[in-house]
Amino acid sequence: MRMIRKRSGTRGGGGPARGRLRAALGGATTVLLTATALAALPQTTAHAADTLGAAAAEKGRYFGAAVAANHLGEAQYAATLDREFNSITPENEMKWDAVEPNRGSFSFGRADQIVDHAQGKGMKVRGHTLVWHSQLPGWVSGLGATDLRSAMNNHITQVMTHYKGEIHSWDVVNEAFQDGGSGARRSSPFQDKLGDGFIEEAFRTARAADPNAKLCYNDYNTDGVNAKSNAVYTMVRDFKSRGVPIDCVGFQSHFNPNSPVPSDYRANLQRFADLGVDVQITELDIEGSGQAQATNYGNVVRACLAVTRCTGITVWGIPDKYSWRSSGTPLLFDDNYNKKPAYDAALSALGGTPGDPGDPGGPGDPGGPGDPTAACTATYSTAEQWSGGYNGKVMITAGSSPITGWSVDVTLASPQQVVSVWNGSPTSNGNVMTVRSTWNGSLAAGASTSFGFTVNGGTTPPPQVGACTAS
Repeated sequence: MRMIRKRSGTRGGGGPARGRLRAALGGATTVLLTATALAALPQTTAHAADTLGAAAAEKGRYFGAAVAANHLGEAQYAATLDREFNSITPENEMKWDAVEPNRGSFSFGRADQIVDHAQGKGMKVRGHTLVWHSQLPGWVSGLGATDLRSAMNNHITQVMTHYKGEIHSWDVVNEAFQDGGSGARRSSPFQDKLGDGFIEEAFRTARAADPNAKLCYNDYNTDGVNAKSNAVYTMVRDFKSRGVPIDCVGFQSHFNPNSPVPSDYRANLQRFADLGVDVQITELDIEGSGQAQATNYGNVVRACLAVTRCTGITVWGIPDKYSWRSSGTPLLFDDNYNKKPAYDAALSALGGTPGDPGDPGGPGDPGGPGDPTAACTATYSTAEQWSGGYNGKVMITAGSSPITGWSVDVTLASPQQVVSVWNGSPTSNGNVMTVRSTWNGSLAAGASTSFGFTVNGGTTPPPQVGACTAS
């Protein structure tokens, strides 16, 4: 069984840190914040609603992203993930072929990497997916009915036990119904050899493996009222009437101009919620661009907020370039991680505030990364280091035009915690600290200033410093 990561508070070493801090500061004015105060800031500052995750949390929901482990080493990818989202779904790393490529031999390394990252940033994790007809290793399809039943139940039990207590919702069964007007079950090794009862059996096995996880059925093209969604509705209603343990239904919500957000989207979510299950938007992406795409994203968010039991939204990826539908540019960030109009629409629908001075922004936002009149760079260096921590320094340099303010995100790895900041005004969201200018915001073209911070809890890895945002 996998051990659950424990949160650690600020480690000792306050004496050495203070001594090094005094040596580094000299007579400079210092802003001191305890780790506890930093952790509390997202709940007490107006800036808390300027990211998707924070704005959703204020509505009692999560706003997550599907994540690929091989992108976590990319600084912009990780920084955007850590800043904007409060839930993670592994894209492929928990699917059957990834975790049990050979019968009875489990490999959790890549999935663990994602779960560990999420835990280090205080994010929730959705498990995706346990039983699905696709991305199955070849050995599964070759089994007879008795062996297949045993293999399915063992797979569910082993994977859920490995992550017991770490996954808030599992897609137990995925895409078990056909498209079209028949409402029939999809042909698959499970359906063909075990019959209709395999879904119920999978849910009962999942409940036994982790009684506290939410157990979901997940599918696509069920977003409006149609033959397929009616078939899923009938199954869920039957399960609830007989005490089969199902807690939630996932609506993938892959939309494009030929398959837009249906007019009865909200009503469909509500009818499932009325059965006594949560509803989750699990794989949202909307092909298109500009205002049309923005309007659709806003409508999806508003539909979820209008249904009390809609507990969260997950977009299927972060920048367009890594989407499985990349040619349709379906996500909230472009290839360069600039925020698109769809981002502003989603954040506004959540009650957040796009375009805040501390918001990294998009190409058209004043002070955003694409604004040629307000540019700056941020360069990190370690000033002093000791066994339990270090002093970090970030040099801010204006571009070819004067600036009147700046902000920079600094991402720390758990269990590192910032215990003091000077020459800047910090706010914190999980392990991401945003530092904004105070008295030192106005810089002439090419001029520089700096801010610093003290970290306790270890010296490696070094912090990730995001792009400088100027105004």
